[in-house]
Amino acid sequence: MSAGDLLYSDTEDALRDSVRHLFADRCPPELVARAYDPAPQDFSAVWRTLSAELGVAGLLVPESLGGAGAGAREAAVVMEEIGRAVAPVPFLSSAVLATVALLAAGDTDTVSALAQGESTAALVVPLSTAPNDTIAGVNLGADGLTGSVSSVAGAGEAEVLVVPVAGPEGLEIHTVSSAGPGVQVSPLLALDMTRPLANVRFSAASSSRIGPGDAAVAEALQEGAALLASEQLGVAQWCFETTLGYAKQRKQFGRTIGSYQAIKHRLADLWFEVGSATAAARYAADTCARHDDDAAIAAAVAQAYCSDIAVHAAEECVQLHGGIGMTWEYPAHLYLKRAKSDQLALGTAYRHRARLSELVDLPID
Repeated sequence: MSAGDLLYSDTEDALRDSVRHLFADRCPPELVARAYDPAPQDFSAVWRTLSAELGVAGLLVPESLGGAGAGAREAAVVMEEIGRAVAPVPFLSSAVLATVALLAAGDTDTVSALAQGESTAALVVPLSTAPNDTIAGVNLGADGLTGSVSSVAGAGEAEVLVVPVAGPEGLEIHTVSSAGPGVQVSPLLALDMTRPLANVRFSAASSSRIGPGDAAVAEALQEGAALLASEQLGVAQWCFETTLGYAKQRKQFGRTIGSYQAIKHRLADLWFEVGSATAAARYAADTCARHDDDAAIAAAVAQAYCSDIAVHAAEECVQLHGGIGMTWEYPAHLYLKRAKSDQLALGTAYRHRARLSELVDLPID
């Protein structure tokens, strides 16, 4: 495939079909809404099927380590489908953030287990951490790791915690068993319960050092931000397509509401925004897959743009559906919550615009 070709390949289309059919069958909206029940629905079987049987957990892992040897473009397709279904699976936290950090730090054994779907991991940083943020890291003492990290995505589902640690020579990557002594994972009540967050506390916890951490964490966060744009695109696509379909069918005063000029203009604006978000998200994934020099800029542009578009599309979905859009039974609220959560994840749009100004040497003031 030539550089800069943003069209979906046959392989990517086939992957999309497989993931979409799985989500349609195993986590339809009415089931996803049960993630908010007092006793939340367990979606671990969906993740096992997605990771092991479809092999998506190993998309970013080389074939030599038991992975698919694919890249960010294929992972972006999965992220799009996760967004379209607001699927409560730890793909971003395990198959992207934790896996990329481990690979960059030089790990082989843990990554092989993740690629086979034998275990799930989480990178122990707050979900709000942006790619250029300074990571303090958990403290390393004579008795083990000590410290706490708040709002970690996927920690509750993870068997392996990938921990940035403040070592004697700088940041290091360590792995810790989430079930080991001295480790406490406390689930949090969050706006978006389809991507659970947890506080993680270490008290003289034993760990295994993997390798240097500064570059590994930075690479994981940048790739995560680039791919998160594809999830935001998936959210926006579902909201636009569903709202457009509703506007063509819903009648008021003897006419379909889509025939009214005010509705037409709002849908036209949304169509343009979703199309632009598609280009931004695809370019971010493509440059990431090719390790292009433009990858950091593309990720910053995609996040600065796509996060706000996803929220706007979800808000329009709720409003243009009228009364039904405000009900718990209709799935619009699931997409609005995911869009708002993603808007804060891995850096806000403002922080990515500030990062972009640094990357292109454009002074902020």
